[in-house]
Amino acid sequence: MAHATKTRLHPLHDRILVKRTEEEESRRGGIIIPDTAKEKPQEGKVIAVGIGTVTEAGKKTPLDVKAGDRILFGKYSGSEVKLDGEEYLIMKEEDVLGILGS
Repeated sequence: MAHATKTRLHPLHDRILVKRTEEEESRRGGIIIPDTAKEKPQEGKVIAVGIGTVTEAGKKTPLDVKAGDRILFGKYSGSEVKLDGEEYLIMKEEDVLGILGS
């Protein structure tokens, strides 16, 4: 699925396309927390990246993140988009808080 998405949507400039990491079903004291009470995860996998920013002098500055990176991002970061029934986020690289190591 992710490979097909790469060819369908190419983020521009310093934007990245992210697929949220699915959160495991949460339980507290044996009670399953309903979806409406759960917060969306703030972790995801980078699916595609733009070419980077262009300075006033015309020099391209590549992004620090690359496709395949696992990242952390802010709670209200990005814009939600739906492609082929899957939900993704498009955000600027500056919304990324960090890259998770493997």
